[in-house]
Amino acid sequence: MTKRRLAAIVHADLAGFTRMMEGAETRTFRHLKAAQNEVWRPAIEAGSGRLVGTAGDAMLAEFGSAVSAVNAAIDIQERMARFNAALREEQRMLFRIGVHLGEVIVDQEDQNIFGDGVNLAARIQGIAEPGGIAVSRAVRDVTELRIDYAFIDGGDHGFKNVSRPVHVFHVRPASTPRGTLRFEGADSNGLPLAFEIGVGKLAGGAIVGRAADQCALVVAHPTVSRRHARLSLAGDALQIEDLGSTNGTEVDGRAVRSGLPAVFQPGSTIRLGDVKLAVLQV
Repeated sequence: MTKRRLAAIVHADLAGFTRMMEGAETRTFRHLKAAQNEVWRPAIEAGSGRLVGTAGDAMLAEFGSAVSAVNAAIDIQERMARFNAALREEQRMLFRIGVHLGEVIVDQEDQNIFGDGVNLAARIQGIAEPGGIAVSRAVRDVTELRIDYAFIDGGDHGFKNVSRPVHVFHVRPASTPRGTLRFEGADSNGLPLAFEIGVGKLAGGAIVGRAADQCALVVAHPTVSRRHARLSLAGDALQIEDLGSTNGTEVDGRAVRSGLPAVFQPGSTIRLGDVKLAVLQV
């Protein structure tokens, strides 16, 4: 007997597992079991989730909500950081975690779960950084992170045996600057352009564009729209949102979709039309 239900699926895999087993099989197995029992099980239970199963270095869990799943994934990675602090560098266990919200098929006999939702969580896990978390857009759209974390747009990805692109976001600690941000750069002809704004002023949002009578931050360039983009502070995350500009907005080479804010930080490069600007903290 089987049934279907909506679930938030967490899939994890240990980066470099084969190499670690070849170098020290017994020790790696001991550390892996300790991580499962001392980190994974307590974190999943604390988040009201269920550890569905383990297979070698892989683990699968399900939760009743995307918020619970993401919070548990963060808890796991924070606990793993403390777990790894007691190990030598080559022994440290860095899990990749993928989270997806989707329908699953539940085997009533053993409560195992199957289906496209599980497969997508496993594919998304492969995009995550070692020690990191990646989530689908379905998860991102219904989850509000703790203020010390932020979603970083990872763009669309094509996966084997998945007919449609999957938009992926990385969950990373928020690094919020204080004081003043300076945006400086030039267009493709070398014309220098720059402006500054206090971080605190972004709490209510600030429009950047060509029209001095409509924008708090003016970039007088023909490829910049009159109202090009909005800069804002969401929790502790700096964001930029394209306002339907003619020539587009990018953050670190990735297009920013109209109506979908993207996170940036000092060190990022923002493109407004033909103008490239480095983000500096001063």
